[in-house]
Amino acid sequence: MKWLTSWQRKHWGSEREQKKKQQGSREEIEVIQKFLVQDSPMVAAVGLLLAFALTCMLLTKLSSFLPKDAGRAFAHDGSLSAGKPRGAGIIFVLVFIAAAILFAPVSVETMIYLMLIAGEMLTGYMDDAAEHPWNEYKKGLLDLIIAIILAVTYLNHNESSFTLATMGITVTVPPVVFAVLTVILVWTSINVTNCADGVDGLSGTLVLVTLTTIYVIDGILGKESDLQYLILLFGICILGYLWYNATPSRLLMGDAGSRAMGIFISIAILKTGSPFLYIPAAIVLILDGGLGLVALLRFLKIGILKHTRTPLHDHVRKVMGWSNTQTVFRFAIIQIVVSAATVYLLLMRK
Repeated sequence: MKWLTSWQRKHWGSEREQKKKQQGSREEIEVIQKFLVQDSPMVAAVGLLLAFALTCMLLTKLSSFLPKDAGRAFAHDGSLSAGKPRGAGIIFVLVFIAAAILFAPVSVETMIYLMLIAGEMLTGYMDDAAEHPWNEYKKGLLDLIIAIILAVTYLNHNESSFTLATMGITVTVPPVVFAVLTVILVWTSINVTNCADGVDGLSGTLVLVTLTTIYVIDGILGKESDLQYLILLFGICILGYLWYNATPSRLLMGDAGSRAMGIFISIAILKTGSPFLYIPAAIVLILDGGLGLVALLRFLKIGILKHTRTPLHDHVRKVMGWSNTQTVFRFAIIQIVVSAATVYLLLMRK
């Protein structure tokens, strides 16, 4: 019995020591994370700089391993893209996700969002790398599944209410209704952003303006969330990509980049608590990419905008004679003007 008691003491003592060591390790990790993402803005700022540098470096080093674009016969000047590395989105999106985990205060909710962004990126890259492009039904179904998961995640961590910010009205709806509206928002954002990616620098530039608008809206509405830093971080990674995608481009983001950007926009606008602000914050993306719906209406023998090419960026270049640079600048100017008006209205309501 004395031996048993001695063994128990020794065993239990070692267990207590192990628990103390584990507890100490967890506390050390928490202290390091707190220092990195909360108590040291300087470290967070360095994270932004490192993300930009790493994006540029990896795009330079790894672009030769990306699949090559075959050109798009249906797009205006689509043949000019033939032979360029495609799917570069997998690089700058992975840099964003890695930097987010290292430098941002990532909650469980945010981690799930990062996984969904990675999912959109991977499905997009698989399409980019496929010998035969995926059909629209397959991509649409995958987008729908991811949108449903995102809606469920959001409702598990947030209320089913939203604010009509320009009117100062808060509306609460049944969770099912909110989930349906969220799925529509996410699916739309993914696809219009993807469709707007047809001119060197266009999609990335418009997304930057939209994310900047959302960041300012967050500040006006007093929203403090993990996503504020992530918006800056994603924007920085997009800038690293645009360094090589400016006219004449050296590489293309492909669906890997455009679809990831689209889902991130939907997440960012949802977290403002005013999801309907997506319309003015991304109006040019919506009009440019969303006019692809016109093609469906024509297929159904519904006569609408018969003399308008879709997407809109093809129309202005083919019919109106705009250059690629003019298209990017003018589309960005329109979005900036609408965003500025939206921000002004919100400031007047505050």
